[in-house]
Amino acid sequence: MKIMLGFVSALLMLPVCATGTVAGDAKAQAAAATDVIARVGDQTIRFGEINTALNSSAIVGVSIPALGTPERDTARIILLDRFVSANLLYLDALRQGVDKDPAYTKAVTRFSNAILAGLYRQQRQAGDIPVSEEQVKAYAAQHLPPDAQLSDDLRLQIEATLRRQQLHERMQAAAKHLRDDVKVVVHTENLEISGDGQRAGSTPLAEVGDETITWGEMNDRIIGAGKGALQADPMAFEAEARSKALQGEIDLRIMVQKARAAGLEQDPVYQRRLHEYSKTLLINQHRVNLAKTMEPSDEALRSYYEANRDRFMVPEARKVQMVVLESEAQALQIKDSIEKGELTLYQAARDYSIAPNARQDLGELGWVNRGRAAPPLDELIFALEPGKVGGPVASPAGWNLVAVLEVNEGKYTEFDDATTRSLTRRRYLHDELDAYTAQLRKEQFKVEVYQDRLLQLAQQEADMVERLAQQAQEPGSVTQTRIKELQKIMKP
Repeated sequence: MKIMLGFVSALLMLPVCATGTVAGDAKAQAAAATDVIARVGDQTIRFGEINTALNSSAIVGVSIPALGTPERDTARIILLDRFVSANLLYLDALRQGVDKDPAYTKAVTRFSNAILAGLYRQQRQAGDIPVSEEQVKAYAAQHLPPDAQLSDDLRLQIEATLRRQQLHERMQAAAKHLRDDVKVVVHTENLEISGDGQRAGSTPLAEVGDETITWGEMNDRIIGAGKGALQADPMAFEAEARSKALQGEIDLRIMVQKARAAGLEQDPVYQRRLHEYSKTLLINQHRVNLAKTMEPSDEALRSYYEANRDRFMVPEARKVQMVVLESEAQALQIKDSIEKGELTLYQAARDYSIAPNARQDLGELGWVNRGRAAPPLDELIFALEPGKVGGPVASPAGWNLVAVLEVNEGKYTEFDDATTRSLTRRRYLHDELDAYTAQLRKEQFKVEVYQDRLLQLAQQEADMVERLAQQAQEPGSVTQTRIKELQKIMKP
């Protein structure tokens, strides 16, 4: 099975580094030793990243093609292009200082704190929970019938139950003592609902050790907690819900402080997740900011729609049944019999139509778009009331009787329609962003695609699939054994 990726540079419109032929290129040589298949500035794109995204249709927005198929290679190239564009926007966002935006830094800090607190709970508060054989037997003796067989599956279930119980007890104990060695001061006066409109963002809500929690950091969550409590229960105390939200944040900050003291910021899981989140968030924020600067005027949007009508319009379509006859006289006679109820259109197609497949499809042609049939037929089809028999109309095939079975109305045919305007705006902004990233490729950041390495890795995947397929056909293989077992089960 051979993978052909010669079209990659043309599709991506990028300079290509062929890792097997570019001498002295240290980056290309390094890529050959790893799964790095492209670089955008100082950002790398790995083959594994592409494959991970490729296996998630929700992320990709395209179907998930099977391993080792040409369709998968095509989808992989499309994804690579998207990764390149995303990295260009990321670097451009850093260049423009979007990462200094207070809303962005606030969101990243919250995510970082949540991950660190979760790691602290998992590694420091929960930790490993061993379950002894004696504990398993004691649980079984207390909860199972005396004659119950302690199988391996049942033993595993008991161990899981005991671990959950111990985890719950351990977490409760840890929560009770979480603040034992930390000084906490809460400024309840700064939580008063009446002061929400005038309170400065720097107003302290609590001191947690050497750290201060301010109104600016918490205002959205505190206000949201109070309003949410009232929506859930009109009799709830809004002030109590606000205070509970602050107390939860205090506990979170303590766990974050202890996580940092324990060196959990060096944890690979934390670093990977924080990098992925902050990078994705920055790209999305930059897209939003750029879209605001690209917002078209009404006149520009209308001109864009008129220039691209074919991209938007979904023409009216009609599901058609047709009988083709040799002469106008015969067509009129058949039509008269149908209208009198002596004959159905299906019977007429079966018994009298000269169309080649009439006996098989009984005259049903399927969906026909406006403008696709010969002019006289097209005019009749799209003027005919559903359920009526129209014609006869002459065509190169003969004399035609026509019936419309169903109608799909045309869409996006008028710019002043709200739905059409919305679709036009989305596509306009999409095109503008595409043009913007194309300029970044040309003028701002160096982009390299290691085509030889990409081809090599894709071929390795295809070879692996072919090898596994051959092994599955061998006598005694796991696949063949399972097939035989299933055949036994399915036999009556």
